[in-house]
Amino acid sequence: MRARPLTLIQDDLVAYDEAMERMNDLVAQRQADARPDTLWLLSHPSVYTIGRRTPMSHLPDPSRGIPVVETGRGGQLTYHGPGQLVGYLVVKLSEDQGIVDYVREVELRLVEALGKLGLPAERRDTPPGSELLTGVWTAETGRKIISIGMRQSRGVTSHGFALNVDGDLGPWNWAVACGMPDVDMTSLKRELGEGAPSMDEVRTAVAAAFEAS
Repeated sequence: MRARPLTLIQDDLVAYDEAMERMNDLVAQRQADARPDTLWLLSHPSVYTIGRRTPMSHLPDPSRGIPVVETGRGGQLTYHGPGQLVGYLVVKLSEDQGIVDYVREVELRLVEALGKLGLPAERRDTPPGSELLTGVWTAETGRKIISIGMRQSRGVTSHGFALNVDGDLGPWNWAVACGMPDVDMTSLKRELGEGAPSMDEVRTAVAAAFEAS
């Protein structure tokens, strides 16, 4: 895996719409070479985000009271909420690397971070004709712990990943996550119990895996 140092930005809870405005500004700056490659770590208040191909049948019942927002990333429905670490990646790719290649790199860096945190994990290849298995899965229990949805515009990536640390997993069960009705979403807290790392420890490990400072 190539060396790719990133500049790190950290925030706590940021509303999704506000985060999209800032992310788009970061992307425009990177496209103009006005800032370096960047990793932005943050969390969101409860919200479902959907890709352009997400079927209406996958959405939650409106009575749950959690807003649903259409977004420009790839992928299907994802839930964001407190206790989840979101990472937005604003990276200018080289001419020999496309967005699919970079998503594979992101998966591997996150597998590395989870390993350092005590949870063996893996990425998966998608069988022909299946829903994309983009993301990271626990090696022992086979549950999905990280969702990834990204896009590329004028050579620069945007959006990123969502790692479940210790938040409420209930909202994942109120909709069809990642286009997979049978997916079992998990968190570091669910997998490791009382020995699970804190959010600060997770932030540190993820930043290190992305060479971000």
